[in-house]
Amino acid sequence: MKFEELALSKPILDGIADLGFTDCTEVQSKVLPISLAGKDVMVQSKTGSGKTAVYLLTILQDYVKAKEEGKSSLPKALVVAPTRELAVQIEEDAKNFAKHIDGIVIGCFYGGVGYEKQEAVLDKGCDLFVCTPGRILDFQKSHKIDFRQFDIFVVDEADRLFDMGFYPDIQKMFGLLRDQKERQTMLFSATLGTKVQNLAWQYMNEPEEVAIHPEEVTVKSITQELYHVAKSDKFGLFLQVLTKEKPESCLIFTNMKSTCIEVAKRLTLNGFPTSYLMGDMPQSKRLRTIDEMKEGKIKYLVATDVAARGLQIDDLAMVVNYDIPEDYESYVHRIGRTARAGKSGKAITFADEEYVYGLEGIEDYIKMKIPVIWPQEGDLPVVEDKTKDMKFRDLVSPKEYAGHSTDREEDYRGRGRGGRPSSRSRGGNRSSARRGERRGGNDAPRGERKPRPVVGHPRKSYAEIQNMPLEQRLAYYKQEYQEESQPMNAEQKIQPKRRPQKSGQPKQAKKPVVMPNAEQPLPPKQKKGFFSWLFGRKKKQEGK
Repeated sequence: MKFEELALSKPILDGIADLGFTDCTEVQSKVLPISLAGKDVMVQSKTGSGKTAVYLLTILQDYVKAKEEGKSSLPKALVVAPTRELAVQIEEDAKNFAKHIDGIVIGCFYGGVGYEKQEAVLDKGCDLFVCTPGRILDFQKSHKIDFRQFDIFVVDEADRLFDMGFYPDIQKMFGLLRDQKERQTMLFSATLGTKVQNLAWQYMNEPEEVAIHPEEVTVKSITQELYHVAKSDKFGLFLQVLTKEKPESCLIFTNMKSTCIEVAKRLTLNGFPTSYLMGDMPQSKRLRTIDEMKEGKIKYLVATDVAARGLQIDDLAMVVNYDIPEDYESYVHRIGRTARAGKSGKAITFADEEYVYGLEGIEDYIKMKIPVIWPQEGDLPVVEDKTKDMKFRDLVSPKEYAGHSTDREEDYRGRGRGGRPSSRSRGGNRSSARRGERRGGNDAPRGERKPRPVVGHPRKSYAEIQNMPLEQRLAYYKQEYQEESQPMNAEQKIQPKRRPQKSGQPKQAKKPVVMPNAEQPLPPKQKKGFFSWLFGRKKKQEGK
């Protein structure tokens, strides 16, 4: 279906033509005829399918139609997104589509920045509100925004909002809106789980459900590759792959902020100028980094999952999972940054011994096995790592090291087997550091950990285990786990603590003090109760 076949006004079609779009994607051709008719929709669609244009074109068409009919009050719309980056991207797309529409005011409301500019947009009379939940509810609490004014309400990336803990906020927003029959509601999600369906049943007006290839979670045009590698050799292999592929643009994902900084610094020193993007950066710097990446000024960008959604880069050639994500859905959103709008792309994943445990959940979710690449000698170019002998503190500035050196250790310390977060130690406070000292200093980073003594044989260091052949390594693990699982003998059992005596002599029991008869204290008088006094008085009267 072409956009010209839809019931869209000329200013909107002109904006679509300026962007170079002529044909609708599958989700657009199926949902736009329903949404343009004013009906509620609940859409399940994978990342990069073009669903943002569905609700933006619907909102803009409703505004233009009301303006052409000469209505005194023009319709207003609210779009809720999970992250600031996605909200900014939606605002940019909306302004591109509305380039030929006169008078419309589009505003973006998110936290991390001041209120002055956003309040100025409110004073102008905003028509399309794009927001994150926290900031828009702040404006509502201060009575600067009335939710009853909205004619269209859109929840984008609903599953991500709920994963981030915004489910109560979304419910509150629905409660502040007008009745469900007096507004149009559109809900978009990669998965239609129980929470999404509950919202549709409770707050939407008989929504039509549209699922675009729910069995295909990832885009077919993405070429996926997987490399199994030891953690100590991962960056060297990454350099070889990057030298061979030579992508025009590359987005690299890590699980920890410290790893994000470290990989960016190592790539820069090896001749690949790289920037990084993560959650605790100032919002202005984050937006500037994203803009430079879109404009092509930044060729390589290392990011945490904060950029997995909302970062839309045209013609992104490659996505690299330097660390396998702990959440299987994050894998889909990461690689979905490439091959957007029907284009092709490549996704490369490195599986090391720390995060390989997340691979099974990812493959079960995407319903396919990621093709494994076993490079032979000569397949990859020989590349010298200029930062091989450099540690984290040698790569970063003192300010960066002070801010992320403890985070580097705490991120590791808070993980159980397989890189899973531990529920006990997430903060890494002073008491946990003391506990680590009592255990022998095992709260240091993996490369600096001291081996703990094991009954029967000394524990091997991490480097020694990695250099073992596979059979010898399995035999070592078997022996170690067998010894740890054996019951403790009498010498190893913990005896109950006893308070030590001050002197070497045994403690003698105190003898009771017997007082002479003359000095014997009299027994205390017992105070009579009310009933004893009453019945005693009656007896006296009867005796008389």
